[in-house]
Amino acid sequence: MALKTIINESRDSLIDMLRRSPTKWLGDALVPPACPVCLAPVGGDEGLCAVCWQDVEFITGPVCRLTGLPMPVDLGAETISPLARANPPPYDAARAAFAYKGSGAALIKRMKFGDRPELAQLLARLMHARLGDFLPSHALLVPVPLHRRRLIWRRFNQSAELCRHLAALSGQSMALEAVARIRPTPRQIGLTRAGRKRNLRGAFAMPKRQR
Repeated sequence: MALKTIINESRDSLIDMLRRSPTKWLGDALVPPACPVCLAPVGGDEGLCAVCWQDVEFITGPVCRLTGLPMPVDLGAETISPLARANPPPYDAARAAFAYKGSGAALIKRMKFGDRPELAQLLARLMHARLGDFLPSHALLVPVPLHRRRLIWRRFNQSAELCRHLAALSGQSMALEAVARIRPTPRQIGLTRAGRKRNLRGAFAMPKRQR
């Protein structure tokens, strides 16, 4: 098992190295496209393998009108969950293409923390397929900004990459610099809901040129 893990990690590193180079076609020839979640061979360049696709929990049933979280029964499009009634969110509505678990969560983590910005195209297609009708015709897509220190370390803003691809698919306008990250913050991983809110307090601002 340890040897298999080492081989998989080495193969994953080789794939990342080759596909980030200008000679991507050579990388595809030397190392065939693989599922970004489990590294199993796949026929396309960005898709998951059949097993991992089955593990993605798409949100297709009735949802809370405000939070977008799944509801146990369909009570109509205007239904608001008890949780949202007790703690109304500070936004009009939210939607998600799939639940953050299993292969879906692994795919997001692979893009965000695995230096795989090209996976944003696949994720944007999934978002558009599930949420295209949810976006109003006059929507303005605004990504969550990264602080410049985090951007240098991570190399790309995953939210901005998703925004670019989603704008191209939906025909919506986007504003990549509408909001700025003015304060570096610790990572949100491991924080409670209250801790996350405290961590982000005062972290964002709208540049004067955008006002």
